[in-house]
Amino acid sequence: MARRGGFCVALLAVALLCLTWVPAAVKAEGWIDPDTPEDAFYVQSYPLIPFVYKPKKELNTWEPTEAPTEAPSSAPTMETGNFELVFSDEFNVAGRSFADGKDPRWTSLDKNDYTNAALHYYSPDNAVTNSEGQLVITSEAKNTDIIGFNDRKGEKEIITKHFKSAMVQSWNKFCFTGGIIETRVQLPGKAHVGGLWPAFWVLGNLVRHTYVGSAMHVWPWSSNECTTHNFYAQKVNACSRMAHYGLHAGQGRGAPEIDIFEVQPGPLKANQGPFLRSPVGQPFQSASYQAAPGRSTNRPGSGYWPGPGQWYDGLEGGNNSALNILYYGDYNHFWGDVNPAKMDYWSDAISYNRQLSRTHFNESHTYRLEWDVPTENSKGYLRWFLDGELVVSMNGTLLSNSSEGVEISTEPSSIILNTAISSTWGFPNECPANCPCKKYDCNSKDWSETCGFSRGFCEMMTKKSPEYKIDWVRVYQDPTKPEQKVGCSTPERPTRRYIDAHPELYKMAEDEVVMREVQRGMGACKLGTDDESANACGGTQRGTCTDGKVQVCQCKEGWTGPNCLSHAGKDPIDWDAPDKISDVGFILPQVAPMFLIGTLCAFVVGIVLATLIGKERLDKWSAAGSGYTSLE
Repeated sequence: MARRGGFCVALLAVALLCLTWVPAAVKAEGWIDPDTPEDAFYVQSYPLIPFVYKPKKELNTWEPTEAPTEAPSSAPTMETGNFELVFSDEFNVAGRSFADGKDPRWTSLDKNDYTNAALHYYSPDNAVTNSEGQLVITSEAKNTDIIGFNDRKGEKEIITKHFKSAMVQSWNKFCFTGGIIETRVQLPGKAHVGGLWPAFWVLGNLVRHTYVGSAMHVWPWSSNECTTHNFYAQKVNACSRMAHYGLHAGQGRGAPEIDIFEVQPGPLKANQGPFLRSPVGQPFQSASYQAAPGRSTNRPGSGYWPGPGQWYDGLEGGNNSALNILYYGDYNHFWGDVNPAKMDYWSDAISYNRQLSRTHFNESHTYRLEWDVPTENSKGYLRWFLDGELVVSMNGTLLSNSSEGVEISTEPSSIILNTAISSTWGFPNECPANCPCKKYDCNSKDWSETCGFSRGFCEMMTKKSPEYKIDWVRVYQDPTKPEQKVGCSTPERPTRRYIDAHPELYKMAEDEVVMREVQRGMGACKLGTDDESANACGGTQRGTCTDGKVQVCQCKEGWTGPNCLSHAGKDPIDWDAPDKISDVGFILPQVAPMFLIGTLCAFVVGIVLATLIGKERLDKWSAAGSGYTSLE
């Protein structure tokens, strides 16, 4: 009897496995917001219509030089086929929170920004959706006390940041490699008041912006060459012949930055002050590709046009656009490097500035990036557009001809929207007379702490906090190009295991985890509320409010977040799923014909049923034959 019982248990286990096993899903619901209008599901690339700027006067450079080339290098032609929507967020539901663990697409940071001489603190309270169907990032002149580190004293101290703003990232949630990304936004503040730094950009997933440890020797590398310099300066370089953390041996990795726009408002016109030699003044949009390794010698000087062979020849600009001669990149040195001479590196900012006007701050406009990923047959390209008009175009051929190994990004990249406040962006180019320009506080009564701002900035910040309004964000890809993928860790460029193995680089010391799991439901609500607000759990299509002493939201299928306000998107294909039992050799059949699987399961279930029925009959017969009467 013991052997027969064990056999039955084994058969029952196999039957349950058959009944509960589901083949690995190849398709899922994806990242498309159900509120996306039907006419936004497909787009085509824009035609490339370059504009060649011809300076009216002789160019002033460090040394007498020729004018910038008027003959752009050949660029691959993008076919005007349909690009299919793969991601969208329409922000149509009011009251969404993007704090850690509240949304499947975005995370709004709750931390200090240590980069670019930042004067602000990023707070998730400053990024919410309004009743007009917009994501709103608000910048305020409000204080936040943080614990900082004084390098001179070698000890921690309390530091006050006098501004609050928000940065919303899709890091390690939604990433894409190649395709078209665009947004429709109204810029914050006033066109002719400098000081705000709104941006819309993408960044390789190996770096989480503002977490500076993740960026060291990773930002903004985009090189797959093995050189002596790369060996020392690029953290994950092509010289490595060992595969660690799921990365590929012999493959250079990094986190290049593509700025769809960084906007600088202000009153300075073209051919004035720092824009003396530029046909574009404030306010302007900077469209740039930042990558490393940058050119290490014969670099152009800031504010001067590059001489022959000093920069990237063949960039194609659009109308009202010109080469950004104010910023050519950075020299990157990290404290603690044992061999700075070999480990330091330049990064290049290959960018054009596009003239803006008041309308971009008073109304919504559409900004687009077209990104073609390099393959064996093409070196790819990047193209920026504003309201359908070309800002700048660059291709991989000109990069390879003019750089020290830079290529168009092949990295899965996240999306970032933010407004920064920095004394290095849009503030007076020279400190006013007798002004120390060391502290910046719009609410201070001390003149020395307010004199360093641009004229009208503090009045703007204290009268009505500026709002960066985002109508929607959409990403499209060409289904005929397998190199264009959705996912933060792809077969060609994995990131998951590297991030899992280095959590300290992607979180603050006091954080228990890198990112919290998204909370689904259980947010407070009010029974009987008849709208689509958080109190109504997003309305009848998204969730319901429980009827009890404690009223909380219960989300319906396809919706998530504490109050069911967010669409529960996910990658259509999980290229690099978390480790599981199959990773050690036990792999359930995933490609066997469904007919054979169904037949096997039916056979096993039949045996189990027959065995159980036979056992019941045998038990009844045994009970009757031994003088016992069955209770049944």
